[in-house]
Amino acid sequence: MISKVLVANRGEIARRIFRTCREMGLSTVAVYSDADASEPHAREADQAVLLPGMAAVDTYLDIEAVMAAAKETGADAIHPGYGFLAENASFARAVIASGITWVGPSPEAIETMGSKLESKRLMEAAGVPTLPSVELAGLTSVGSAAMSLGFPVLVKASAGGGGKGMRVVADPSELDDAIAAAGREAAASFGDDTLFLEKYLTAPRHIEIQVFGDTEGTVMSLYERECSIQRRHQKIIEESPSPAVDEALRHAMGEAAVEAAKAVGYVGAGTVEFLFQDGRFYFLEMNTRLQVEHPVTEMVTGVDLVRLQLEVADGVPLPDKGPRIAGHAIEARLYAEDPLNSYLPVTGEFQRFEFPATEGLRVDAGVDAGSSVTVHYDPMIAKVIAHAPTRAAATDVLATALRQAHIHGSTTNRALLVRILEHPEFAGGETDTHFLQRHDVSELGRPLLEPVEERLAALAAAASDQALERATTRALATLPSGWRNSPGHLQHRAYRIGDRIVEVRYSMTEDFQLEGVGTVAVRAATTDEVTIEVGDRHHRFEVSRYGADRHVDSEIGPAHLVELPRFPERAAGEARGSLHAPMPGKVIRVEVEVGATVEEGQALVVMEAMKMEHTLRSPHHGRVSQVSCAPGDQVEAEAVLVIVDEPER
Repeated sequence: MISKVLVANRGEIARRIFRTCREMGLSTVAVYSDADASEPHAREADQAVLLPGMAAVDTYLDIEAVMAAAKETGADAIHPGYGFLAENASFARAVIASGITWVGPSPEAIETMGSKLESKRLMEAAGVPTLPSVELAGLTSVGSAAMSLGFPVLVKASAGGGGKGMRVVADPSELDDAIAAAGREAAASFGDDTLFLEKYLTAPRHIEIQVFGDTEGTVMSLYERECSIQRRHQKIIEESPSPAVDEALRHAMGEAAVEAAKAVGYVGAGTVEFLFQDGRFYFLEMNTRLQVEHPVTEMVTGVDLVRLQLEVADGVPLPDKGPRIAGHAIEARLYAEDPLNSYLPVTGEFQRFEFPATEGLRVDAGVDAGSSVTVHYDPMIAKVIAHAPTRAAATDVLATALRQAHIHGSTTNRALLVRILEHPEFAGGETDTHFLQRHDVSELGRPLLEPVEERLAALAAAASDQALERATTRALATLPSGWRNSPGHLQHRAYRIGDRIVEVRYSMTEDFQLEGVGTVAVRAATTDEVTIEVGDRHHRFEVSRYGADRHVDSEIGPAHLVELPRFPERAAGEARGSLHAPMPGKVIRVEVEVGATVEEGQALVVMEAMKMEHTLRSPHHGRVSQVSCAPGDQVEAEAVLVIVDEPER
């Protein structure tokens, strides 16, 4: 019987597995890197073992180090979570060979279904519909192969998932570069650069089936999840049941998924993914592990999938009858990234990370106050899940919770998630994998507060700052705030919100006119809470300060402001045409040298950060006057890598 479980993972999935282990009375062991020494998952287990190093390849991907930690602590089971070693057949074999219980499918099933090429062959043999594809290995003419499929095509890594090693190619001239980039990314992420081409559907839905198998050969379907809203082929919103699936389609897809799992003698939790378009579904891949989005299945079925994984690994058979769907669940993935800057990951610390206590809300987070997002791992920081009797009610619970959460620190995709949930297309269930390509991200990703609301937030910050100054002043403390011997002058403060300056002129004692808002009054103000009256409505704002930063939270949404100094220093000049590193990372390639003439948009530097490649391009036509990096360099955010001088006019 399992008694002590080592979780070979980090972040929110490690914490989520620990939670079920505690409920089952099982001891837990965490492993952590130097970068994660102070993170929550390293603190919450009964025991924790350091895997020295920072990068994943030296820590969470080091099979020998993880196995040594299991033996050192006496763990009798290993749960891999998802990502890292979860779908590594060599790791599964090492665990089984050591006599430790492996919480997952057989190494053979992992190998077969972990290869997208091998799994497609198996599905074709089993009669499951698949998309047309061509293997690249041994091809004499890649262009001809792509033409036979018809553009656009998808360059796809055979190993791994999560959108890594994938490129959409719409034009033959882009094919070679896409193959090279996808191969490098696949090799870096999965240690396997095998690629193939697949026909690219123009507007499919992404629908997956949760399957579960036991050691007695029983396999059951736990219904579907809709995962169509994606960026960079990575899901960001998932739900169950799918608004596009009726009972007949649910039955057909469930049967196909069960047959796929039976074809490899599947044991444990797995997911069979399909693309669905024009009434037909096509096998995409099988993930031989627990999925990131498993909570939506748990919330509509009432089944703890991690508990079921542990019981099946212990030899317990599945129940004779599966659960039924009850209500609707939606999950939003919260990332430390900037949608308005090409979804680039953002590093940084969280000073506060809290969600409202709401019925039907679940938060699986990998961070808490004091946590840092680093360049070493995926930037997903939490999953926020809502369950309610109807889809509309679940959407409302989730959007409201995201609006009202206190998330202070690193930039996140929160605003994007809320605006998607509040979009008429989402409300109508009319989403597909190209949703974010059809809609302007500058509109979806903009701050949640409208300009008028931002001005109220700035006023709240000003009133709170004024209250703090009055509370700490040592001179003329008995005078009211803003007192003048010649009345009529309003007080003044300025803040930066994003790339804009918001100035507010206000009074702490009388009604006044706030630009763009109308007549307002500060009715109460302390150092951390402000009430503002606008007409017959009262708005309460909570203000938190961290140096010059102000985070203002209210029922209408969050605002992040930066206090501007009254006497700013003159900024140092910088050469025009400077190309900055968008985040800390490693330089992979430098495509130019000093003296080269380049065109606007030409690739100059390729960086790798948070397991993704990022290409930096010339801001304009000109001549390269400086190159300040070389392949292999680790660079900090905002470092100047290349300078491109504009031609003289």
